[in-house]
Amino acid sequence: MTFDIDALQAEARERSGGLADFGDPAFRPALAALLRALDHEARLSDTGRRLLGGRIVELLRNRLMLEDSIRRHPEILAERIDDPIVIVGLARSGTTFLQRILSCDPRMYPLLWWETRFPVPHTDGILAGEDPRIGLARAEVRMMLEANPALLAIHPWDAEAADEEGMLMEHSFMSFFDAYADIPGYTDWLWANDQAPAYRHLRRMLQFLQWQKRQRGVSANRWVLKTPHHLRQIDMLFRVFPDVQVIQTHRDPLETIPSIASFVWNLWTVYLENADPVRAGQQWSAIAARGLRGTMAYRAGPAGDGFHDVWFADTLREPLAVIRSIYDFVGLGLPGDVQERMLAGVEHNRREQRPVHSYSPAHFGLSEAQITREFAAYREKYIKPA
Repeated sequence: MTFDIDALQAEARERSGGLADFGDPAFRPALAALLRALDHEARLSDTGRRLLGGRIVELLRNRLMLEDSIRRHPEILAERIDDPIVIVGLARSGTTFLQRILSCDPRMYPLLWWETRFPVPHTDGILAGEDPRIGLARAEVRMMLEANPALLAIHPWDAEAADEEGMLMEHSFMSFFDAYADIPGYTDWLWANDQAPAYRHLRRMLQFLQWQKRQRGVSANRWVLKTPHHLRQIDMLFRVFPDVQVIQTHRDPLETIPSIASFVWNLWTVYLENADPVRAGQQWSAIAARGLRGTMAYRAGPAGDGFHDVWFADTLREPLAVIRSIYDFVGLGLPGDVQERMLAGVEHNRREQRPVHSYSPAHFGLSEAQITREFAAYREKYIKPA
């Protein structure tokens, strides 16, 4: 049995109550490329096929619900996404930690995990009490960690904390689906095709979520976002968000790449019949290296002033000093009460509160010589000598 794009869209229309408008049709070639790779490359387990098929229908349904919400509330598109602060960097380089600390500032809009997973409200009005989507998100996180406890050692899963917009970008089907399955053909398709539609749809979804926040009485000035995925097309981020200010985190690929491989392989085991750790290591080392090369090339051009660099070790050792440098870069003051909130956030998000992430680079087909070779230019420019 193979995935059928028309059947998936029909199911999404049925689940939406008969809605028909999916918005910009630019998502269809990407979805077709994804389905082709899932069918012919991924070697999905029965569980994986069911889960990913359900996820794709959910994403399509969300597109329908988004467009319907905009039709009924055209003021959503008047929401301004001004001067977003976006954290990029290799996974495992402190991007989540930094985003969650910046999100302690009430002047910032954080993108919460439950919002990325369930961006469409269950009703059109303001609900009394807790939004039911939060409970759904808590249950999903609990289920994930019960199914694979190793995931908590790799990422600080928290349904109510800030997390990455990559999951919103899944709605364009131009996102990190290759972190869920062994689909190099899809990865190649991403590199070869214009991903501006993904970023235009991301802006649309941020407007929708910001409108919802303001409906709930939450008002701020700027978004603080993060995803390592932007390294794969940094030019598109600046094209669609020309006033973006980017914080790039740095950590030695000798430390990050094996950890990324472990994370991806653990995700693959959820969906694949036989997840190959060596393929996970080789593919994601190549993805990370190419993304960094592209970002370095982009930074060498006119947009280079839009970046501010921070180093993982500094973030752990002197988090408030790093935050002050970021606020100087983005042109914001840092009041004492905000600093206190951030220091409390640092304590709450300390790495040692989670299990140790144990792995062997060799298990993923990785070696010091290979990583040093693939990331030579990046390490020479950005990695401080020990």
